[in-house]
Amino acid sequence: MALDGALIHLIRNELLAELSGAKVDKIFEPSRDEIVLQCHTKRETKRLLLSARPGSARLGLIESLPENPKQPPMFCMLLRKRLVGAKLLDIRQLGLERALYFDFEALDELGEAAPLTLAIETMGKYSNVILIGRDGTIVDSLKRVDSEMSRERMILPGLLYRLPPPQEKLCILESDNGQILAKLSALPREMELSKGLLAVLQGVSPIVCREAAYYVGRGREVYSKERPAHEEERLLFFLSSLRETLENDSGEPYLLLKTDGTPLDFTFLRPDQYGTAAKAIRKESYSALLEAFWGERDRSERMRQRSADLLKVLVNHTERLSRKIQNQRAELTQSENREEKRICGDLLTANLCRIEKGMREITLENYYDPELKPIKIALNPALTAQQNAQKYYKDYRKAKTANEKLSGLIASAEEELSYLETVFDELSRAENENDLNEIRAELREQGYLRKQNDRRAPKEKRLPPFEFTLRSGKTVLIGRNNRGNDELTLKFAKKSDLWLHTKNIPGSHAILLLSGTEPDDRDIAEAAALAARHSRAKNSAQVPVDYAFVRYVQKPQGAKPGKVIYTHYKTVYVDPQRDF
Repeated sequence: MALDGALIHLIRNELLAELSGAKVDKIFEPSRDEIVLQCHTKRETKRLLLSARPGSARLGLIESLPENPKQPPMFCMLLRKRLVGAKLLDIRQLGLERALYFDFEALDELGEAAPLTLAIETMGKYSNVILIGRDGTIVDSLKRVDSEMSRERMILPGLLYRLPPPQEKLCILESDNGQILAKLSALPREMELSKGLLAVLQGVSPIVCREAAYYVGRGREVYSKERPAHEEERLLFFLSSLRETLENDSGEPYLLLKTDGTPLDFTFLRPDQYGTAAKAIRKESYSALLEAFWGERDRSERMRQRSADLLKVLVNHTERLSRKIQNQRAELTQSENREEKRICGDLLTANLCRIEKGMREITLENYYDPELKPIKIALNPALTAQQNAQKYYKDYRKAKTANEKLSGLIASAEEELSYLETVFDELSRAENENDLNEIRAELREQGYLRKQNDRRAPKEKRLPPFEFTLRSGKTVLIGRNNRGNDELTLKFAKKSDLWLHTKNIPGSHAILLLSGTEPDDRDIAEAAALAARHSRAKNSAQVPVDYAFVRYVQKPQGAKPGKVIYTHYKTVYVDPQRDF
């Protein structure tokens, strides 16, 4: 699953063919781990993504520009100052290292030539994008690395750029098969061939090494040394073919999908090791390959970064409410034995003459018990008999009051907790900055965030609901958030339209517009599947969805946004994936 140096070598050739001589028009920083260069060639405009995100670092051309923050970060502003208008001269790679160097012909403030290099290092958690000046010093980087983070290789403005520490591995483009076999034979005897190749070859990912072992052993386990002659010949043939593929740029971008359709891995060789457990799809380019594998994950990560402040607020309030409910329930449980306290007070009052000051307990006949079983009552030795009795009465009244109030407090807290769960669901389905802004506005209204005092701030534009057309031609509208749900159901929808919502599951309101017609079962099933897809149960099967005419849907007095009650409803079970 890692982006290896061999694949980067092929991506370099692809980018050279597309971007050679291109000029940088615009620069964006969609998230703290990504840089996008918009370049203009003689034919068209291209967008180059450089991602230093740990676990999914990559580079390649993308079709659409990701949404950008309103205020560009400092590194983005620096790149705009130094690189906009610069011409791409070359893209370099040292051996099969997991790094590319983009050489630009740029101009400084005085209009004089100022060559610059933009380095992209795709090395897991050490991935970075670094701007290097003509003298080899670091201008700045996407991620600064000081002495506390790394003593071996600091990345700070003004320091001389040093290459990443080299690995003691052989580059297949610079080594012959004899050198590779000799290094393999020096490995422990019990090491598998795939792991041996991974330890010996530079810039080759695990999937390529496993493919080599699969080809050599025909599916049988193979070790790094002491192989039969026919396996040795197959290994030599595979190494020669791999070298030829990289030298002649003859690889093919393959995306591997699991049986359920989710991405599994990617490579530049047609893989046979998975058999029927995975499906290989050939993509049109390496950029398209990486976008198909990591694109959705990157979009989710961008939204996660931008919604981090909202998530923190929701988590803090949810944890506080959960603790509050737990404590109140414990207190409610303790108040359930309040009658015992009243009985103790009555018995002490009826037997004052039998109680002497200093006693720690007394056993009295319980005349409330049909069998008159004696009861042992604890006493405070510092109090008189009357004072002990009054203390039990006081504890009884306190427990009675707590019991009366705690039920309402617990119900109110549970309702608030349920509301926060709907906001969590909204946040998980937010697609862009506008969605996040609406959630922020909702939380401000409810007092979870501070209200903005800037009168010059532009008035928020309410996003319209999602709109879908069923196979019958009918329209379904889906609310984007709780405020949108209220507006859609209570203001826009007609009484004769159909309202749908997942049963006891946070989600959006769905309105099936009927225009005076009657819905059939297929319309209801499709609309219910849409409602399920816009809920927390979007990845589940057999999701219950309630539906009723809008005339039977009402909002309780003082209820939170999105909260409604409904009657005269029916329930249908749908599969959000299949019935959609």
